[in-house]
Amino acid sequence: MPLRIGIPREVFPGERRVAGTPRTVKRLVQMGFEVRVQAGAGREAEHYDSMYDEVGATLLEDVEKLWADCDIFLKVRPPEFNDEIGQHEADLIREGSCLIGFIWPGQNKELLEKLKARKVTTIAMDCVPRITRAQKVDALSAMANAAGYRAVIEASNHYPRFFAGQTTAAGTVTPAKVLIIGAGVAGLAAIGAARGLGAIVRAFDTRPEVAEQVESMGAEFLRVKLPEESGAGEGGYAKEMSETFLEAERKLFAQQAMEVNIIITTALIPGKDAPKLITAGMVESMREGSVIVDLAAQQGGNCTLTQPDRVIVHQGVRIIGHTDLLSRMAIQTSWLYGMTLVNMIEEMGGAEDFEIDPENEVVRGAMVTHRGEITWPPPRKEQPKPERTEPPWNEAAAIEHAEEGDAKTAKKPKKSFAAAVWLLLAVAAMIAVGWNAPESFLKHLTVFVLAVFVGWQVIWNVTPALHTPLMSVTNAISGIILIGGVMHISGGFSSPATWLGFVAVLIAAINVAGGFLITRRMLSMFHK
Repeated sequence: MPLRIGIPREVFPGERRVAGTPRTVKRLVQMGFEVRVQAGAGREAEHYDSMYDEVGATLLEDVEKLWADCDIFLKVRPPEFNDEIGQHEADLIREGSCLIGFIWPGQNKELLEKLKARKVTTIAMDCVPRITRAQKVDALSAMANAAGYRAVIEASNHYPRFFAGQTTAAGTVTPAKVLIIGAGVAGLAAIGAARGLGAIVRAFDTRPEVAEQVESMGAEFLRVKLPEESGAGEGGYAKEMSETFLEAERKLFAQQAMEVNIIITTALIPGKDAPKLITAGMVESMREGSVIVDLAAQQGGNCTLTQPDRVIVHQGVRIIGHTDLLSRMAIQTSWLYGMTLVNMIEEMGGAEDFEIDPENEVVRGAMVTHRGEITWPPPRKEQPKPERTEPPWNEAAAIEHAEEGDAKTAKKPKKSFAAAVWLLLAVAAMIAVGWNAPESFLKHLTVFVLAVFVGWQVIWNVTPALHTPLMSVTNAISGIILIGGVMHISGGFSSPATWLGFVAVLIAAINVAGGFLITRRMLSMFHK
């Protein structure tokens, strides 16, 4: 019997996403799974039952039967109480099965106990380790990217002015100024969307290392002058900052609030209440018609006036506290999330070799319960200590170090002398060849030497950032063709060979000139 995957309808109020779209279900069926979908599970995301039926899924009306018969369950939200049947989803799940979805173990201790009692192996997509191998299953980044984009769309919907600058007969309209607090995945997506609409974008983050990413996207990175403290935490997330740093942040935001038109806040630390960064006074200092989009509204909000799931107006400033931004684009976010689930199942072996392997770094990092035990948080992996490259500094070591330096200095003249000798020998060899070799051989040798020299010069003048082996070989060949063609047309257009030489020079020159032109255009993309 093939393994059965169950996809129930989400019961959280307002949740429109589904853990499997027709496209991702088709992938699972092709792997060899039998996929069972609760009737109506994808209706809110505009994925209708007939679409699942067409890709080979089995539709079930009875949700209790779905929970009882499947081996693997895919969900968006953590299991919770289902009002329609009067039971908790964790009590319905088949004992010993596997559950994959967002769990938030730090905030759902009771849920972990329920899953432990059912001996369920739970893979929390919100706990996927931030490593290169796990990028394809990083559901948090996929959702954050969509949330950042949607935040800008919501801001533009409520902002009563132009985003981009306009010059009209009535006067000039300046572009909107947008401040994005938090330059993680959501923040960078918001920067890209706001810049695409023509706004002037500024961004702030507690991690100074993200400054390059912000500036490469055309935004201005704001800094707090406290170099002794960094906000870089474990796994690429920000950490909780000291009160001194937060106070300096608030001063910066108070100044920016008087200048910008739109503020998008994304500051959130997993498992903690959202830090309060925008005060009522800052809101009141903003221009009428300004907009604040608080992506941390679900955990209290970064603005003190934010009300979850509501849009309020305070002294002419609109404060958006939507917690369902991802559900507002459920077609797209369901597919993105569903693909991370498909990739996770592939990582676990697919239908033929499916297994829960605690030795798999990706699986173990996301595993929160297994075989009747709570396995979260995962054990810390000890980082190898850097090896000492220098001996302890003492008098004997200092003397030895000085002697080594003297020896190296003494060797340098020998290397220079050897290079000079080789150069003289090469010159002597060239003179000997020129004295004794026939004229036809000298002509070919001249072409070869010039071609090598020009090819080397062409390669040398390529910007190092784009100096790939392919670029090197292409330019070297073009240089050789160029010189060879020039030598053939030097005697005039008296034979077919000279015309072929002319064509070779023309094509090689286009290739070399075009290569440098494309290089310049690529580099200009990274300039302000």
